[in-house]
Amino acid sequence: MEALFVSTGVVALAEIGDKTQLLAFILAARFKKPWPIIAGILCATLVNHGLAGALGAWITTAVPPEILRWILGASFLGMAVWTLIPDKIEEEETQVAKRFGVFGATLVTFFLAEIGDKTQIATVAMAAHYASPLLVVVGTTLGMLLADVPAVFVGDKLAHRIPMKLVHSIAAAIFALLGVATLLGAGSGFGL
Repeated sequence: MEALFVSTGVVALAEIGDKTQLLAFILAARFKKPWPIIAGILCATLVNHGLAGALGAWITTAVPPEILRWILGASFLGMAVWTLIPDKIEEEETQVAKRFGVFGATLVTFFLAEIGDKTQIATVAMAAHYASPLLVVVGTTLGMLLADVPAVFVGDKLAHRIPMKLVHSIAAAIFALLGVATLLGAGSGFGL
């Protein structure tokens, strides 16, 4: 259950102010149809993070545990630094909506926006760290929804009230703690 709770919390915090949350704000403001947007976010996240979780699980079979521990520790520390760098949304990511409708636009833009994003990289790292990649994928998807669904319903009004620097600092601290704990041997019971 630790994999579920940690992955949910880390992604929910890391997602606040992330480009996919900004994308949720933009799509909600443009279309004013929350349910197809939420369905698109859910489907895109399940596919994207499912692939990331599978990659993380594969990494644990391909990389020796003593090397994997250092790679994972360094990747968590890298995620801590990356979380402190604010994201920007590019207008091209919202132009897809004109062709695919609300659900299709959300599905495509969220999937593409998540490729190589910090939450996808975190999903790979956490799936490699924990013994249950499925719980990690469920947790990261839940974390994504916890951050993005309110953005769909409340839009920009909520964004101005959340202290983004504080949230990013907390998320960065969690990634840093995961990195240090991994480097110090936490998870050795899982073979890492």
